[in-house]
Formats: sequence, structure tokens, C-alpha cells
Amino acid sequence: MRLPAFSRRRFFSTVAGASVALPFFELLQPRRARAAAGVAERFIVFYFPNGVAGVSQDGEPSQWNCTGSGSNFSLSPQLQPLAGLKGECLFLNGLSMGPTDNGNHPGGARKLLTGADYGNGESIDQLLARTAGADAPFRHLNLGAMVMHDGPSGDAFISYSGPGAPVAPQDDPVAAFEYLFGAVVPGSGGGSSSPDPQQVTVIDAVLDDMDRLRTQLGALEQTKLDQHLEALREVEDRIKNVSKLPASCEEPSLDTTGVVPGSYDPSTFPAVLRAQIDLTVLAMACGLSRVGVIQCAHHTSDIVITQFPGTEMYDPGFNITSHGASHYGSSHTGQNYDAHFQQGRYWAEQFAYLLQSLADRPDPLGGGSMLDTSVVLLCTEVSDGNTHEHHDMPFVLAGRAGGAIQPGRLLDFTGQRHAGLLASIAHAMGEPLGGFGDMGTGPLSGIVG
Repeated sequence: MRLPAFSRRRFFSTVAGASVALPFFELLQPRRARAAAGVAERFIVFYFPNGVAGVSQDGEPSQWNCTGSGSNFSLSPQLQPLAGLKGECLFLNGLSMGPTDNGNHPGGARKLLTGADYGNGESIDQLLARTAGADAPFRHLNLGAMVMHDGPSGDAFISYSGPGAPVAPQDDPVAAFEYLFGAVVPGSGGGSSSPDPQQVTVIDAVLDDMDRLRTQLGALEQTKLDQHLEALREVEDRIKNVSKLPASCEEPSLDTTGVVPGSYDPSTFPAVLRAQIDLTVLAMACGLSRVGVIQCAHHTSDIVITQFPGTEMYDPGFNITSHGASHYGSSHTGQNYDAHFQQGRYWAEQFAYLLQSLADRPDPLGGGSMLDTSVVLLCTEVSDGNTHEHHDMPFVLAGRAGGAIQPGRLLDFTGQRHAGLLASIAHAMGEPLGGFGDMGTGPLSGIVG
């Protein structure tokens, strides 16, 4: 169905009414010039939980890692869904996240995008959102599919605004659509699309309440409140100054068939995930953001994957969770292993859907398709789901980054730190970091350039 656009008045009332709750979309600093040719226009992270069918405890070979080298390689069984996009991906074997917290899910999630033990740093998506992403109305999209279904702790999230500061994603694609496009698409009542002073100064109406609240807060809380009010002012400024959207975005729509807001019924998971993927692509095609995260559930998730309709995992007579399936035992055999193998293929299928959606859309700024001008990372927090290793991590990088990356290759980085991959992504986005993560790891050779 087509979701209706919010009016500006409703949007600002909603934002102002949020009081001191931090928004899930972080707004950018002042706009900057478009990046030079030869760098990526956008960066997307696609995360899935609980690892892959890697090297088993009994030593059976990985069902995820590709074999061969360079442009002469074969896709693994779990990566077969990417066969049609093989030439658009870099397949990376051997990367390590280091020994700290090796063997558990939370430690892997904390290191995954920060490159720092214990999540002691800003994640690469957040860094790029405030630098390379500073020319978009919404600097960062953080969308999830049933991430919050069982009230997870912060170490289940993968995006970090700073040391020890994980950011929860928005699980509801309907609310996310309304937030994004209600902010920039005028209501359907006719007349000028320009907001009037009453519509863009709603925050003024609640300042008296904020002042009363401030007197009840300590110094630290007062500072946080002031920062939030400043962020809300930036929301107003961004919305007032958003340039005219492309014609294709003036009446945006999102297919939410099968999505039930607020429900965590596993039978609706595939619909929710597809809607979040579609929304990410739509928002970026409309120039609303350049950096985004799509988080599929979370590590140790109890989402019952065998209740995902239309998938090879579907089995109404067998209930197994994503996390439960990953603990398949010492060998690549048995019903749990089959479910874990199949969920790896399912995540690869959804990643392929994201890539194809980007490939099917021309970049609105030129330079080929949106996939040609993007860099997209596929990742999870452990390697093999049963051994929980943080070595030989399953990373795939897709897109041509505006010519900065030559895909269609298999690269081996055995023993090298994954923070180098994150630094390489920054280089592809036009941010030449000398190093990233708590060890200041520099970019990996052979990815960019």
C-alpha cells in the first residue's frame, strides 16, 4: 500500500512532543559540496546475526568462504544467492576481529563496526554520517527488523555514536517512512509547499515546559536537554531548507504488505525486512541520506526462523530460533545445522535483493546505477555460529564506490585486522583516514584504488 505523507504541522508536533527522547535519525551538520568523482556517494551496512556455517568444530571446511583467488574463484554454497551479482562484490576471507572477547556474540557485536574492543569507539557508519554524509538532510538511517523483539541490551546493537554508546535502530518501517517523508513532503491539502511560521516554530510552544524541566535537572542532564533542543532546532532548519525532491520522490510510496506495526510475529519478519530495505533505497534515491544501517534481529535472537514463510527454512512442525540453530554441534550434520545453513543462504538472498534494488535504480546524480556509486557491507558478529570465533570473519563488500573499488574478486587477508576494512571503506567514501579502531589500523591493500 501507499503510506500517506505527514503534513509538516503533524511532523513538527510529533518531534516537539518527543521531549527529551533522542531521535533515532541523527541530523547532520551544515551541508557540504558533493564529493568528487571517484568516491562512493553512499554507504550501507547490512548486518545479520549468529554467524555462518564456517569451519566446524570437527574441522569440516567453511560453507561460506569462497575458493580460488583474484577474479578466478567459485562461490561457496551459502553464497550461491549472490551468483547473479558475483561481479559486483568483493569476497573477503581471513579477516580477524582480534582475540579480545573471542568466542562470544556480544564482544563481536561491540567490535564489528567500531574496530575497538568493548565498543570503545565510534562506529564507522556514525563517523561517515558526520563527515561524508554531511550533505544529506538526515545524516544517518538506522533501521532494524525485529531487533527490539525481546528487549535486548545495548550490546546487541552495532552502531555506536561514541565509546560505549550503542544506538538502537527503528524497527517499524511505517513509522520510519512517516518520519522521513512526512518531514519533506507537503500535506495533500493544496497550496504552497513552504511551511508557515506557525508550522516550523512548534518547539517555541514547549520551551516554557522545557525551562521548568531544566530547574529539576542536574548540570549533566541540563546539558543533555540543551543539546537535544539544539538538535530539534536543526531539524526545523533542515526541513525548511530541504531542496525540491526529484519528481519520483514527490509522492513516495512503500509496500508494507504483511507488516504489522508493533508485532514480533516471526511470520511477518520477511515483510518487515523487505520494507526496511526498500525504505533505505528509497530514502537514498531521494537524497535524504547517504549512510545507513539495516540490522536483521540481533545476536542470540530468539526469532523463530523456521516460521519465515516462503523460505527454505520454513517448517511449521519445527521451531528453532536463529541463535538455537547456530549451535548446531560439532559437525555439519543434523536438523539444527540444516536450519543454520539455510538461514545463512536466506541472509545472502536478502543482501542480493538490496544490491539488485540499488542496481535497478540510476543514481540521481549520474555516474551509473546506485550500486555503481555505493559501497555496501555484509557482516555478522561471529564467524562460525557454533564455535563463535572472531577470526576468519565473513565479510562481503559490494558496489563500485564511484570507481574507487573494482569488484568481482576474492581477496585473502588471513590474520589481518578487520578495522583495516573499515578504514578502506572510509577511503572509498572520500575520507582518507590514517587508521581506524583502537589500534589505528590503516586501510587494507587491494580494496580501494
